[in-house]
Amino acid sequence: MKKLYHTILPYILILPNILIYAVFVLLPLVWVFYLSFTEYSVISPAKWIGLGNYKAMLSDSIFQKAMMNTMLYWVGTIIPIMFIGLIVAVLLNSKVRGMAAFRAAVYLPGIISSVAVALTWLWLLNPTQGPINMFLELLGFNTLDWLQNTKTALPAVMVVGAWTGIGFAMIIYLSGLQGISDQLYEAASIDGASAVRQFFAITIPMLKPVTFFLLVTVTIRSFQVFDLVYVLTGGGPVNSTTTIVNEVFKAGFQEYKMGYASSLAIILLLITMLITLVNYRYGSKQDV
Repeated sequence: MKKLYHTILPYILILPNILIYAVFVLLPLVWVFYLSFTEYSVISPAKWIGLGNYKAMLSDSIFQKAMMNTMLYWVGTIIPIMFIGLIVAVLLNSKVRGMAAFRAAVYLPGIISSVAVALTWLWLLNPTQGPINMFLELLGFNTLDWLQNTKTALPAVMVVGAWTGIGFAMIIYLSGLQGISDQLYEAASIDGASAVRQFFAITIPMLKPVTFFLLVTVTIRSFQVFDLVYVLTGGGPVNSTTTIVNEVFKAGFQEYKMGYASSLAIILLLITMLITLVNYRYGSKQDV
């Protein structure tokens, strides 16, 4: 009886979490998957249309633009987040007095509300009174309407997105760096390896698990971007910054096309899962 009790107890303890996960994650996911095959507008019953929403999506030029923007945003943010985050982590990985304050300052943008960050950058990028344009004007350059120009709006949003993510990458890389034994560097120094050689021969290989984790988390974060775009540009100008999540919001909560919005959400989920799987397979091969 006692053995049976100890066998069942773990399942009893995790049952509440399983129920919560099922109610708030699995059931909504199944419901969204079902809605993606229907024409549903909240005020009228769902009507089964099969692949109609997916066919409409493929011929929707705005969806194609949103997909391209999402991909560009992902590439344009993941590279600086990973690269600058690693460099900053290496620089801050030292036992110097006051270093904790510098680490906190770098990490701060990552924990501030995205809306607050977006409002701050709205002021910084203001075409008439923003500090960035005022500085450019002092240097003799022409000022730009960063967020209302189709050529600069998306890059500006990328900069803001990267700025908010560098602190997170820095903290993760820093934890990885502090897990590397000092004996490895001491042995390399005795063998005459320079600091650069040690970085590429010891630091980079030892950080592969951390790098893989960041690749996955930053990818998911990039594909889910909404609030920054919504506050900074609203998806404009002329859909030049709209993303898939923005289109999900617009279709579902502005146009009340819940079926079409659900199909967009399912496509976003599949793309994110595919990229995560590719990263996982690549990371597994590298570890081998």
